[in-house]
Amino acid sequence: MANLIAAALVFLGIHVVVSGTRVRDAITGAIGEGRYLGLFSLASLIVIVWLVWAYNAAYASAGNRALYDLGIGVRHLAIPAVALAFLLGVQGLLAPNPTSVQQEKTAASEGTIKGVLRITRHPFLWGVMIWSAFHVAANGDLASVIFFGTFFVVALLGTFLIDAKRKRKLGPVWDSYAYKTSNLPFAAALSGRNKLNIGESFGARFWVAAAIFVVVLFAHAWLFGASPFPNGWVPF
Repeated sequence: MANLIAAALVFLGIHVVVSGTRVRDAITGAIGEGRYLGLFSLASLIVIVWLVWAYNAAYASAGNRALYDLGIGVRHLAIPAVALAFLLGVQGLLAPNPTSVQQEKTAASEGTIKGVLRITRHPFLWGVMIWSAFHVAANGDLASVIFFGTFFVVALLGTFLIDAKRKRKLGPVWDSYAYKTSNLPFAAALSGRNKLNIGESFGARFWVAAAIFVVVLFAHAWLFGASPFPNGWVPF
């Protein structure tokens, strides 16, 4: 379990302390944006591999214990909850988005704010939050709380840290974009600063996201050793 905790702390550290603060600004100023992104991507990949390996070991260890059991009702939410996470997250990755890496300039374009960005300007991170929060609720063991909880905390803090980074870099352009969008899903639309257009969310990106979800859904037991279906059904 100590190895999992160490991996989780390092993952939090590189995303919150390094990438999420002015430390990043200092590093990019010294070595350049391209080198920083390359090194950060490599470090993130290495730590994710470490985190997954440590989780698998901790999950099967004698030190892993059940903290709570919220019941079968929570597990019945697996498919709709994770489907929502995929539909937000994958579309967020595919759409031009000022909060994504090296896409800051799209904040100045009026045509950027459409589809899932009318719901939240951080669709990928909200997808990660929904995915990780469900797994924390459904599993209830110590290893899973640490593993999935780490992704939840990084994604949640990431929404605020990215907003702060973009404001430092883009100034008034970011202020205008941020006013028309919201971090909290639907907040901009409910306050009248934006207008939902559901039809925009059912384009090609939606169907790509849906297709990826279906593949992961039916391959979940084979990939991760656990059936996402409430009755434990395994497709193959």
